[in-house]
Amino acid sequence: MKLNQPNSEIFIPDGTPLETALRRTTHLAVGAHQDDIEIMAYHGILTCFQNPELWFSAVTVTNGSGSPRTDLYAKYTDEQMMAVRRKEQKKSAIIGEYSVQFLLDYPSSAIKDKNNRSPIEDLKLILTATRPQIIYTHNLADKHDTHVGVAIRLIQALREINEQYRPEKLYGCEVWRDLDWLIDEDKVPFDVSAHENLQASLLGVFDSQIAGGKRYDLATMGRRKAHATYFASHGVDTATSLIFGMDLTHLIEDTSLNPFAYIQQHIQRFASEVEQRINKFL
Repeated sequence: MKLNQPNSEIFIPDGTPLETALRRTTHLAVGAHQDDIEIMAYHGILTCFQNPELWFSAVTVTNGSGSPRTDLYAKYTDEQMMAVRRKEQKKSAIIGEYSVQFLLDYPSSAIKDKNNRSPIEDLKLILTATRPQIIYTHNLADKHDTHVGVAIRLIQALREINEQYRPEKLYGCEVWRDLDWLIDEDKVPFDVSAHENLQASLLGVFDSQIAGGKRYDLATMGRRKAHATYFASHGVDTATSLIFGMDLTHLIEDTSLNPFAYIQQHIQRFASEVEQRINKFL
């Protein structure tokens, strides 16, 4: 498998031959940065964990060179930070027992460049080699440019490959904007109550981010618990931890559909629900 970036890497935690590790993949996550996958796609990790029939693989698209840094990492150069974040992502792949961890090593600028097809071609290669049933990526209402860029590049890649290689479901998940604002009918709730120790370990391994000034570990687990409690106002909790997803599958079934138009439909349904609730009392 020939990826475009010279320092890209394919890491297989259990040492299985590449072809086997690719072929056994059933769930795939495509994230922008190191730790994005562990934040947004824990449902896939949990579903596959210790299940010999299901295997989770991950694609980390960018190299992490622009990461904020303080404390132990305050004086690290971009090159040193990239090395640390690559090591952390590999540790997470070991803890989560991923089938394959792809490290594509792109600068964020390459993802934002509409004329750079290399990320799309790499994703097409990975998609046709793994043929996952379920894919998780960033939601299109995320407020981080690189996150949205990665989701768009993935959608472009999925639209270009043969239909037989497309997944059954494509979900956009939460990192830099949660999906609590979606009306309940549009939410895809993923119950991730099990194995809190595993989710804490997966998030906690990214020390360069946590010690570097961002408590993603506490914030992520807190958001999941808040979702579980606030999801239903007239019933007891049925889960202790939820991640919300947005079903993006229609964007690869109907390749003529504009991604913004699709998200705008969700926004309009949210606005309509708010309007109707207010107008009941006027």
